[in-house]
Amino acid sequence: MPQSTHTPSSFALATWRAWRQRLAFWIGALLVGLVALAFAWLADAAFASFRRLLEWARWSPLLVTPLGFAVLAWLTHRWFENAKGSGIPQVIAALELPSRRLRARLLSLPVAAARMSLTLGALMVGGSVGREGPTVHIGAAVLYAFGRRLGLHGRRTLAGLILAGGAAGIAAAFNTPLAGVVFAIEELSRTFEQRFSGLVLTAVLIGGIVTLGVIGQYAYFGDIGGRMPMGWGWSVVPACAVSGGLLGGFYAKLVLPSNKGVLGRLCALRGRYPVRFAAFCGLLLAILGLLSGNHVFGTGYEETRALLEAQPITDPSFLIWKFLANVVSYLAGIPGGLFSPSLSIGAAFAPLLAIIPDVDPQACALLGMGAYLAGVTRSPLTASVIVLELTHSPDLAIPMLATTLMAAGISGWISPVSLYHALARQIIEKLHTPAPATGQTTDSPPGCKDTP
Repeated sequence: MPQSTHTPSSFALATWRAWRQRLAFWIGALLVGLVALAFAWLADAAFASFRRLLEWARWSPLLVTPLGFAVLAWLTHRWFENAKGSGIPQVIAALELPSRRLRARLLSLPVAAARMSLTLGALMVGGSVGREGPTVHIGAAVLYAFGRRLGLHGRRTLAGLILAGGAAGIAAAFNTPLAGVVFAIEELSRTFEQRFSGLVLTAVLIGGIVTLGVIGQYAYFGDIGGRMPMGWGWSVVPACAVSGGLLGGFYAKLVLPSNKGVLGRLCALRGRYPVRFAAFCGLLLAILGLLSGNHVFGTGYEETRALLEAQPITDPSFLIWKFLANVVSYLAGIPGGLFSPSLSIGAAFAPLLAIIPDVDPQACALLGMGAYLAGVTRSPLTASVIVLELTHSPDLAIPMLATTLMAAGISGWISPVSLYHALARQIIEKLHTPAPATGQTTDSPPGCKDTP
């Protein structure tokens, strides 16, 4: 009889390899959750320091914000090019890159640490940015580095680490485990090779459980529970979908780099003078802050929560001021996410749509949040689940899905390419383009391929 080739030693080795992979995902996800919690606490402290500065001197942003933006842009442009923007395009690009060397450039721990520090700096000087997108990048970098340290290799395994780390970052940042799962499926894993697996799912849930274990069960914006009255009240669904889709698509169109028209000239100007351009963006943000009563700085959490509770602390013009603040903060080329600021813009639809008969202002704010976020990201399921989990509003599941699906479709008419994936493709092109020799020029204006 032929002897078996599976010796006890080979079986033990295979068992150890399987457990090593599980431990990499599970312990790595635990680390991601802890890092996300620390980042959240530091972000709140950073913006609180800016609020204290506002209380001391209302006009201080005219000096602090342009100077801060200039310093952040210089640091980013000079030392941490891969820390620009929200971080989600970098994770998508890393999933699509076949080269380990290029992937490591995007997901190195120094880059992740720089993104965290620079995002905190942006909040400290009043930037209209969020921490959720950067947490996705940081989570992916932490889990990828931890897995590599344990000796994991193979394209699908490493892609799973990146996917799980990014999704666990969303789950821990918002305390929304289900949203992390949906985000990974809808936004990050769009190819067969990155198919979602039980191991990735477990890692994402661990990232969310860390938040639950440390902070406890809570909703980011509280228990809102909007309602959808019969009759005319349902007309708020298409109203929010159209508003969110149009404005979200317009936002994507404005922040995507271009070589044509006014946006192309702005892009070229930013490429030639990144620090001065960032300072000018900071000055514009400070002016918008003064015009809005200093309500456009930071994530917009307090303004959003007030709108959700139907006790707004802003007037209807907050929508346009916050929209412009988000645009100039992103165009400045400094690190920072767009999830939380986008939610504040969507909630600001409520006062404007209050003219609809029988409309519930809380439901309108919730649907507006989902619609605008779906319009910006073109990820309707993620937008729906995030808003529903953030506010504990499961009764709005059907109208929310209808609103976000319509908003994503309408946004596609204005900006046909998904924002994150368009930026990811530009990152990949830039990584594959060799740096020009000294004195050598390129055909395209400098900066037009930069990721904002």
